[in-house]
Amino acid sequence: KEPKLKEGEMTFLDHLEELRWHLIRSFAAIVIIGIAIFIYRKWVVDEVILGLLGAEFPTNQLLCFLRGLDGEACAKAVEASLIALSTQEQFLKTIEISLIGGFIVAFPYIIWEFWRFIKPGLHKHEARAVRGNVAVMSMLFFIGVAFGYYIISPFSIQFFSSFTISDDIVNTWRIGKVISLVMQIVLGAGIIFEMPILMYYLAKMGVITPDILKAYRRHAIVILLLMAAVITPPDIMSQVLIFIPLFLLYEVSVRIVKRVHKKREKELAASLGPSVTS
Repeated sequence: KEPKLKEGEMTFLDHLEELRWHLIRSFAAIVIIGIAIFIYRKWVVDEVILGLLGAEFPTNQLLCFLRGLDGEACAKAVEASLIALSTQEQFLKTIEISLIGGFIVAFPYIIWEFWRFIKPGLHKHEARAVRGNVAVMSMLFFIGVAFGYYIISPFSIQFFSSFTISDDIVNTWRIGKVISLVMQIVLGAGIIFEMPILMYYLAKMGVITPDILKAYRRHAIVILLLMAAVITPPDIMSQVLIFIPLFLLYEVSVRIVKRVHKKREKELAASLGPSVTS
């Protein structure tokens, strides 16, 4: 027989049903925003994605200034013609832009839905401890997205457009490859910037400690370099640009873990105090 439930408690199937509706609402938000992006696809592609190739883009202007280029030379800083090589390429890449763009814009709502799902299972002091995490996670995600869009993507495009093995070769890029490159960098940077939140929860569960992070610092650096290589094109400049904030986020995470670990030890000592005394 199934155990009797107290008033307000839910069965396992009830939890699955609740989770299903949270996932449905999250996916609906992505689809709705994705439809809006699909409708305004020309503006999104011309101004947001292909805007990275224009001389008016702030990062490109900064790069031209650092290289000492004048206005006319700067206008030709990124020389590449774009083509589509298959009949469905433009349509499929528009779907990709819509879904990934919908996820990025709807990210705060998705995290809020996840928070609504787990909140009823938390104690009051646990709910208070993670009250502002939705805002913090959203902020870190958008900082990562902005870093990937304004820093990593322009540097990567500049590198590939200026790298040549012969003066007789002209850059003709597939539009699908350019879109995938930008989407990969932007989304990857946004997700990786969630590292402090991940470390916080792992420390709360006792999975990691400050001693573990210190002992495996060198291993962590190698892993961060691999992560930077995965979400960036194969050029050293882009990998270094993404590795620097990753390393800073790791150091911030180490300090977060230290604080959480100290607090956890105090709470454990306080809970064991009466029994030890008796």
